[in-house]
Amino acid sequence: MKVSALMRKPAAYCCPETNLAAAAAVMWDEDCGVLPVLEGDKTLSVITDRDICIALGTRNRPASEITVREVSHRPVLTCGVDDQIYMALKTMREGKVFRLPVVNSGGGLEGILSLHDVILWARRSDGADRPGVSYEDVMNTLCAICRHHAHPGSRHRAVCAAA
Repeated sequence: MKVSALMRKPAAYCCPETNLAAAAAVMWDEDCGVLPVLEGDKTLSVITDRDICIALGTRNRPASEITVREVSHRPVLTCGVDDQIYMALKTMREGKVFRLPVVNSGGGLEGILSLHDVILWARRSDGADRPGVSYEDVMNTLCAICRHHAHPGSRHRAVCAAA
């Protein structure tokens, strides 16, 4: 099964100079947690709701003054419209990401593939497997993405605000 069969299109997106307030508003309106970042018709990177949250928590600046360029991920992991689903799942596993921008041969955005969409296709409430993607493949991908990893030299820390 090809990625094109399960991808969502069109995908919401933003530009590098979009501010975080505007990017968050698009995510809210579109009910999504990631936006591909486009410059012209090329997919440069992605920004996630987590990126926005961490950026706002670590900078002493309003969301309207921080651009997507400052916090978006590079290089971007993508999959192609004609890629097989199992290749996209492999990219998700290795990159530990839940969503991939789907691009054409020129790097232009065609849609977005989320693990959520693949899960819904692989197994529905009737328990039937769907052609092209196995439930086991989806679960292996989910387990690889969710596996905790500690940054070198980090310790679990807690921060409490003074009352």
